[in-house]
Parts: sequence; C-alpha cells; structure tokens
Amino acid sequence: MSETAIAAAADEISAARLSLTLLAQPPAGTTPRDLAEAYAVRDAVHGRLAGSRIGARIGWKIGCTTPVMQDYLGIAHPCAAGLFAGTTHRGDTRLRHGDFVRVGVECEIAVRLARDLPQGPFTADSVRSAVGAVMAAIEIVDDRYLDWQGIGTPMLVADDFFAAGAVLGREHDPASLPDLATLSGRTLIDGTEVGAGIGADVLGHPYAALAWLAGHASERGMPLRAGEIILLGSLVRTQWLTPGASVRIDIDALGAVEARFA
Repeated sequence: MSETAIAAAADEISAARLSLTLLAQPPAGTTPRDLAEAYAVRDAVHGRLAGSRIGARIGWKIGCTTPVMQDYLGIAHPCAAGLFAGTTHRGDTRLRHGDFVRVGVECEIAVRLARDLPQGPFTADSVRSAVGAVMAAIEIVDDRYLDWQGIGTPMLVADDFFAAGAVLGREHDPASLPDLATLSGRTLIDGTEVGAGIGADVLGHPYAALAWLAGHASERGMPLRAGEIILLGSLVRTQWLTPGASVRIDIDALGAVEARFA
C-alpha cells in the first residue's frame, strides 16, 4: 500500500470506531491485503486515536493465542493490537453498554513490564524477568463490523482486532505466584459460569505469548517498554453481553475483577 492508501484506510477505520459506525470493507486500494499492510494501517490508526477519547497506546493485547479463540475466529496465529489510556480501567468498574456497538468480554492474564525488551531472541524464559506484575483482567471487545467473518483478517488486524479496552485487577509480584501455565480462569456472567480455561492454553505458556509479542514489536521498530500493560490472550471464548450484564473474571492466585455494563 502507498502512504496515501495507508492514510485513507486509517482515516476510515478511526472515524468508524469513534462514531460507533459499523465498519465495512473499504474501497479497493485502501484495503490491507496482508498482515504487513494491516500492521502499517494499525500503527497509523493509533496515531489518529491518540488525540481522541480513546487516547494514547499504553500497551498491547494479543488475540488468537488459545485454541478456543483460534477455533472461534478461524485464525491460526496470534495477532497484536493496541491497549489505550482512555479505555483501560483499574478495579471493579461500571461502564455503559450503549458506548459500544456489540460489546463482549474475555478472560485474560495480563502483565505489566518492569523493564524494556529491546532485542531478541525472545523466549518464554528470556522475557520472564521483564515482568514486574501479573493480574487478572477483563478484556473488553466490540464487534463493530458489518460482517467480521467476511471483512478478512487484515482488516480486523488494522482495526485492532475487536479491541475496546480492559478492566485490570490487583497486581501481584510474579515471584509470589505459581507457574502461570497452571492457573485456571473462569468467566461468570450475572453470577453464572459460562466458560473456563487454563494458562497453558495460551501458546503453551502465557510468557510464550509475551515472547511472540516482543518479537513482533521489535520487528516493527517499536520494542516493548517498561510500564506497558500486555493482555496475553483469552482463556475463555468471547462472551457477548446484554444491557445490564455483570461480568466477573476469576483466575487462580490472581483473584477476581468485575465490571457492570449498565
């Protein structure tokens, strides 16, 4: 894609997100054809969102790191998207269902980095020491597409892959925790459990997902930095919400975090 085409695609995607308008396939010539073009558009979208209510990127989310989500979305590889200041919340949170097109939630293990990860090689073991805190998190997603199954993976990646925010639980020292691969997590909607999973579902180990993201970010010339928050992938299939729904994510050793979509 030319710089002009990238800019046109980023303009359309960011405008649709901010106006809660369903995103359809853009005109020919402004549609990313592969992941390389998709990530170029994504980065341009982030620049446009920085001055809006969504805010600057403060970290990342990784999509499609577990079999349950790869099967659901039909995508067999991880995808990286932004996490933003204006849509990231701490502690139990009350949000408006009407502030989204079709809001959903996912059950996540999240980390906060204590140091930069400037260069590889990156492995689950090599990135472990960069983690300063681990927490349970609700990822907020939004189906803001006219037809997400037909729009294509590059367009989903360019639009941050359903990303709409997060609610972060209490931080824990990684040294005090059991192996993250052994942690079980579950999603409850209005008090009823609707799904469960385990840390090992995330590419074999949650830190393997972090290593994948570190490589992705480094290759794009934007290495992971201290202070960034990373959502490592959903242990449970996406749950779409009705107005008034209460959500609770509960992960062994990390505790619970709750949100209500009034």
